[in-house]
Amino acid sequence: MPRSALLRIASAAAALALGLAACEKPPEAQRGTAQVIDGDTLDLAGRRMRLHGIDAPELDQTCGRADGGSWPCGRAARDRLAALVAEAETACTARDRDGYGRIIATCTAGGRDLGETLVGEGLAWAYLHFSRAYAETETRARAARRGVWQGEAEAAWDYRRHGWQAAAATVPDPACAIKGNITASGERIYHPPGSTWYARTGIDTASGEAWFCTAAEAEAAGWRAAAGNR
Repeated sequence: MPRSALLRIASAAAALALGLAACEKPPEAQRGTAQVIDGDTLDLAGRRMRLHGIDAPELDQTCGRADGGSWPCGRAARDRLAALVAEAETACTARDRDGYGRIIATCTAGGRDLGETLVGEGLAWAYLHFSRAYAETETRARAARRGVWQGEAEAAWDYRRHGWQAAAATVPDPACAIKGNITASGERIYHPPGSTWYARTGIDTASGEAWFCTAAEAEAAGWRAAAGNR
């Protein structure tokens, strides 16, 4: 085949590829009224969403105040997120999915980026291990000593890690510390170390309850995540 013909074919193929790329639509946002689970998790349109790029304090976590006391930063983050989504319709655009099956999403309410707002008010940390989207916002919040930056506070990921370490010392197999509980109504719910109900949940394997090594293993066996699970 003549070289000129090959060039024409290559040019046509490139133009077609560009045209197809231009026609691709961005992911559609899920919209509706959101139900808040904790400071960085909400339910929207029947799906559980984890806010992209942030990590809020655990629900039962406390943080240090400027005067040396403590305040319930985990519940404060949840309450602030609830107030934000109550103001307007929430829209979430999916970006990924995490190990618990939740959709990682960027969410807005009334035009406000929920993740950026929480980080900016010191009610969540920028999750720099996964994204630098809110790094500058966190720098400003830290300089102003807002929220978790006003006193001593353990980052949420460290808080959870210490919860796993503490649990490992008390469970049959340290590598499998997730509690698979069966409620009085027969629901099968799992609790990872560091989650709100973990310390208060007992496991009776004789009655069908179980220990799991991963969230995926628990879900494959028919258990679902408790509200607020990380």
